[in-house]
This record gives sequence, C-alpha cells and structure tokens, in this order.
Amino acid sequence: MAKRLFPALTAPSGEAPDKEALRFGALSLDYPQLAAVAGDLARRLRDAQPVRVAVWATPTLHTSVAVVAALLAGVPAVPVNPKIGERELAHIVSDSTPSAVLTEPGVTLPAALAALPRVDVPLTGKPGELPDEPDDEAPALIVYTSGTTGPPKGVVLPRRAIAGTLDALEDAWQWTAEDVLVHALPLFHVHGLILGILGPLRRGGTVRHLGRFSVEAAAKELSAGATMMFGVPTMYHRIAGEVATDPELAAAFGRARLLVSGSAALPVHDHRRITAATGQQVVERYGMTETLMNTSVRADGERKPGTVGVPLRGVEVRLTDESGAVVTVSDGETVGEIQVRGPNLFTEYLNRPDATASAFAEGWFRTGDMATRDADGYLRIVGRKATDLIKSGGYKIGAGEIENALLEHPGVAEAAVTGEPDADLGERIVAWIVPSGEPPAEEELADHVARLLAPHKRPRVVRYLDALPRNDMGKVMKRALHG
Repeated sequence: MAKRLFPALTAPSGEAPDKEALRFGALSLDYPQLAAVAGDLARRLRDAQPVRVAVWATPTLHTSVAVVAALLAGVPAVPVNPKIGERELAHIVSDSTPSAVLTEPGVTLPAALAALPRVDVPLTGKPGELPDEPDDEAPALIVYTSGTTGPPKGVVLPRRAIAGTLDALEDAWQWTAEDVLVHALPLFHVHGLILGILGPLRRGGTVRHLGRFSVEAAAKELSAGATMMFGVPTMYHRIAGEVATDPELAAAFGRARLLVSGSAALPVHDHRRITAATGQQVVERYGMTETLMNTSVRADGERKPGTVGVPLRGVEVRLTDESGAVVTVSDGETVGEIQVRGPNLFTEYLNRPDATASAFAEGWFRTGDMATRDADGYLRIVGRKATDLIKSGGYKIGAGEIENALLEHPGVAEAAVTGEPDADLGERIVAWIVPSGEPPAEEELADHVARLLAPHKRPRVVRYLDALPRNDMGKVMKRALHG
C-alpha cells in the first residue's frame, strides 16, 4: 500500500492528534473531525469513481475538506479560481473534463460548472475506514497556469511531488507538528493550497486561515500562539509600513518563528524595514506550479535579503546561458536561466505532449526564470526570461535589481521595470512608478539608480501610474503595462 499523504489523519483510532487541524474564522475541525468528514466524502468519491473532480476553491473550510477528501480517495482534483473569467473557465472545464464539482453549500456556480453534477461539501461525517491511496506517481492535483502566453495549461502534479516538496520544506524550515500557520492566501494555487493547507496537515500541525488579509488579524494570531506566517510581497509591504509606527504590531510579528514570503520577489527595502521594526528576517523561497518548491533560505541558515536561498533537499538546480551551456561561475553577477530536476517536478501538461516535451532539456525543466548565484550557492531571481531580461547597450540586465533600487528612493511607493525597443541600445529601460507623494523627477530617479547600481542600468524612460496591475497572487502583470 502506498504511503499516506496525511499520517495524522490516518492514524489508528485514538491515536489521531487531539488538536485543531483547520480553522477558518468561527469554523474549525480537529484531526478526528477532519478524518471523519474528509473520510466520509472520500468514500463517496471512491464509490462514484470519477475520473477527476473540480473544486470551487473559495477560501473556506469546505474547499480544504474537498481537496483532502479527493486526495484520500485518490481522485485528481482541479482547483478553480472563484474569480475566474468565463472564457478561461470554459477552457479549463473542457480541457480537464471533470466528472463533478465539489463546492461549499449555497454558492451559485458559473454556467460551465453548474452544468456538472454538484457535490456540496459537508462539515460533518462518520468515522470509518479510509480508502487505500494510490501509488506515488498517481496524479493528485491539476493546477492551471496563469495563461500569460496562451490558454492556461493544466499542470499534472503527482502525489510524489507534493509529498517530496512538503518533506523538503520540513527539513529547510524545521517544520514540526507543533507549528501553527497563519495565512490568508487563495486556495486555488500552489502557495495557499499545497504549502498553506496540505503542508501543515502533512506535519500534523494547525492552520488558521484569515479569509481576508489584514496586518492586525495576522498579528492577533501570532500573539495567540501562531508560529509561522505565509504571505506574498503585497502583504509584507503593508506589514513593513505598519510595524514601523506601531510597537504592538512589531512585537506581534517579532514573536513568529518564521515569516515566509513567496509567489514574487520581496523588495529588499521591505526586508530591511521589517527587520528594523521586528527583529525578524523574512525567509524567501522559490517555486512554480510545475516544480512546486525548488529553493529556500533555510531556517538555520544565513538570511540574505533579496535571495531565495539554496536548493531544497533532493532538488538539483543549474543555470544555463543563451546557448544552453551550463553557467559554472558563482559570482553573484552572471545571469542564467534556472533549470531544475528532482522529485518535485510535475508529470505533464494535461493533453499537451508538445508543451511538455518543449519544457524540458535533457531531463531538466526549463523554468524561464533568470537568476544569479553567489559563492554560497544562494540564488537571486532577476526576473522572467520573456519579460524581465533587458538587453541594453550590449548588457544583459535583470529588471528585479533595478526595481529594488527604485524602491529605495523615498518618493517611490511601487516600481516595475520593463524594456522596450530602442534603435540605438537595442532595448531601453523603462521604469513604471507609483509615487508615494509628489512624483520624483525622471532625472532624479535615473541618477539614483546609476549611483546604487551602474550607469548602464539607469531607466531611460519613467512613466507614472496610480497603481501597478497585479494578479490574485500579487504579481505585477507586466504585459498589461504595454499598449
């Protein structure tokens, strides 16, 4: 029989942890209750024998139960963003062909899902024997990419990848059953669902989901026994701003064992502000839908703001240049594309053998992310190959380091950097700025960057905005900046 994904849920009667497993606001389930509820639903799914199920992934206890039940039953689950557009949803449904949709009771589903058999997820159930789980290579989740270069692709994640990533993070973060995680991340994505819900359950720990993020709500949980927080840079930016002037909030975040940021780069400026106010050094990690987690700053390792740490246990990482040759220098300056191999990788893009084949080079997954590596093996992400690597005046320049430099200017609240065609330079550097007050002069910002980095990295054009376009995970949608 395959190893259980959640040993704490499948412990013999009387041996399950006698503590809270999941809490969403006023609703919570302890481990025996979760085993009963998810187990009941898992048996129903097993008996129905669906090929796969969609999960209407609202940030609720019901979503968590639905995904756990599907995993216990060995039925692949397709988490669906509840804010999804009609066209994208129609593509996901036709591509993944779910046999049913699991949802919290009482919600109105969009037409493409309403046409499927509906299973309302209960929060009560009777204890019973759990189904045998399939082998490690069986598909567990199908998570759709953001579709920035075409229709979203269904990333088939095997059980092996989920278990491998969560166990590697146990090692890197010293994650134990005693940890209590607080977060407010969406549950249709790797960060919020796999790390934020399945991670604590695999460890036998506790999750407190805030529903909607606020600095005060996170601080309240950290003052009431929570030991870890997961967030995205937009959340930590708000934390950085508020803890600087509120000693009580600063003390609350200072109590955390671990603050983890992911899904996008956390600006060095915010790292420094949080550390100055709380004494905490935020841990960054690096992953993506196809690979789950690749690298992280270790809990027992040196914290280097702006880096995503070193490869996780069992994960191999290399950098390659434009010709595909492996970058052998570790000087913190030479940029290469990150390629990954290991047990954390996805199996395939659903129904896309062409895309699956083109994503690999000699068994290594080509991430499309560009980074530098220092002498200690720490990676620093400089951006996406398609949007963040700017070739200007014969130099290869990462947008990320310029964005960090711009954010150190007191007149800059938010910054994004892109390249655009230039007859002389090949590409010129464009800075998109949300000012914090009176907009700084273009020349002032260019001189600021040139002083901190190098003259060839200064922006040639500055454009001012009221806000940067961001997706649900807080990532800046740079393609939306053009046009």
